[in-house]
Amino acid sequence: MRIDVLGAARALRDDGSPVDLGGPRHREVLARLVAAEGRMVTTDTLVDDLWTDPPVRAVGALRTFVAALRRALEPDRPPRDPPRVLVTEGPGYALRLPREDVYVHRFQDTLARARRDSGAVTDLGAALAAWRGPAYADVPGSAWAQRERTRLEELRLEGVELHARILLDSGEGDGLVAELGALVAEHPWREPAWGLLARALYRAGRQADALATLRRARTMLVEQLGLDPGADLQRLERGILNGSAPPEGARTTWTGPGVRLGPRTTVALARTLALAGGDALVHSRRDRLTAAQAAEHTGDLSLTARIIGAYDVPAIWSRADDPEQSRAVVAAAERTLTALGPDGPADLSARLLATVAVESRSADLSGTELKRAQQAARQAEALARDLTDPALLAFALNGVFLQSFTRPGLAAVRDRIGAEILDLTTRHELPNFAVLGRLVRLQSASALGDLDAAASHAKAAEQLAAATEAPLVSVLTGWFRARATAARSAEPGGPTAATAAAHYRAAEDALRTAGMPGLHRGLFPLALLGLRLLHDRPAPTDPHLDWGPYRPWARPLVLLAQDRVEEARAALAAVPEPPCDHMQEALWCLTTRAAVRLP
Repeated sequence: MRIDVLGAARALRDDGSPVDLGGPRHREVLARLVAAEGRMVTTDTLVDDLWTDPPVRAVGALRTFVAALRRALEPDRPPRDPPRVLVTEGPGYALRLPREDVYVHRFQDTLARARRDSGAVTDLGAALAAWRGPAYADVPGSAWAQRERTRLEELRLEGVELHARILLDSGEGDGLVAELGALVAEHPWREPAWGLLARALYRAGRQADALATLRRARTMLVEQLGLDPGADLQRLERGILNGSAPPEGARTTWTGPGVRLGPRTTVALARTLALAGGDALVHSRRDRLTAAQAAEHTGDLSLTARIIGAYDVPAIWSRADDPEQSRAVVAAAERTLTALGPDGPADLSARLLATVAVESRSADLSGTELKRAQQAARQAEALARDLTDPALLAFALNGVFLQSFTRPGLAAVRDRIGAEILDLTTRHELPNFAVLGRLVRLQSASALGDLDAAASHAKAAEQLAAATEAPLVSVLTGWFRARATAARSAEPGGPTAATAAAHYRAAEDALRTAGMPGLHRGLFPLALLGLRLLHDRPAPTDPHLDWGPYRPWARPLVLLAQDRVEEARAALAAVPEPPCDHMQEALWCLTTRAAVRLP
């Protein structure tokens, strides 16, 4: 199954035949989920995006569209089997397809790869050729589609320019004059396009036409915008005049997103940037995957293993920020492990196994995947202990920690893991993993109700973070401090519940831009629910709260707060067993609380 929105939205079977998606609303629902790039879109957002003035039964109509799309996309799915492509997640829906099966995602990934590796120019040309018209062309009136169209058109133009630049740099590019001439005619304000057209003309032996093109660009910019040409165009004009313009086969250097880096440099930079949080963390994860894929393409098994295992960034939360990306990393690590075989270098095997354990976040796994990840964690730990490599052992213990949520009541076990990480990293001066040790111990002490010990670990973690320039640490400790304030609000003379709620809101604001959606989604509503239950108040019922992955466990209490007792009873009966993650004990408590409150 492939989905294409580079033009009118359509779906294609593996043999290339089109799928009947239904009417315009059906296609718009599918297109909106494509635009979310695998993230969940709430029902409320979908309704608002589909209708300017939603009808009374908008939610019901949306569900009808989704049901029809599921039948179209998975016609052979047995009635009782859960959907695998268009899935229900929390309070909304998400599209679950590999990125290479969604043309717009494949285009974006190819463009990102070409920015770093000019060898991807052929793939970039094919990705550009896949455009059939404006993106989301059959959703002309929707604000969300217009935003996406504008964004993707800018990326397409960047891709056209980058494709031409790489070809010209390598001495190729016959036939670019016509393509670039059309580009500047349609987009006359893009200075890079004028420069590329002049270079293409110069390469074709048309020096006079190249100079005329640059003078046209100058005239247009000065007369219509009051701007002189930029430094690049001026330098190119001087080069053409004196015969020093880039010759065939010369590789010019460019900065910014087009810098070409090898996989070793890319993963080293990604590893460093990961600790900065925000957009840097998001780009770090993507660059790490790009480096791993580039290494695999070299066919050098040792290089691939080292690149995949080099991203030993401490991880604290048991739910992935980008599950699809994590699965791709795990798959690459497992392929490399298989290729290395049982007699492969122990240090490389240990790092690959630790990568599998760390990237296989327990909340996102099936039972089989969970067992495989737990086994990888144990094997990585055993190999690391035999090798007496403290940095490798710290990385392996990170995997052991993330796979230690097999059942409730294991906070003391995790505290021992944190204590060993802390002791190891203090003795061997590994400050980033020392921060991890502190945060593990903070979480464990908080789970055990020892808020004084947790506060001590929070303070120590913040001091380490100041020295290692790790701003995400204060985001995490801020949540602990809000939790401690909430606990004290139930004590005589403690802060008010309103003060505790304000602390949670401040922690939420800090987390919103931290680049950790796996942690962020649903955490704030869950915290408010816990605070209300602590003060024996009903659950929050604001329809705009995004409960994220915790919705099934919160829903019975929300329905009870709305006096919808029978619906609450049905919701409680449908509550699944909590996933093996940080929140499993809290979710069990919510289930129990709902059961006790039901008459």
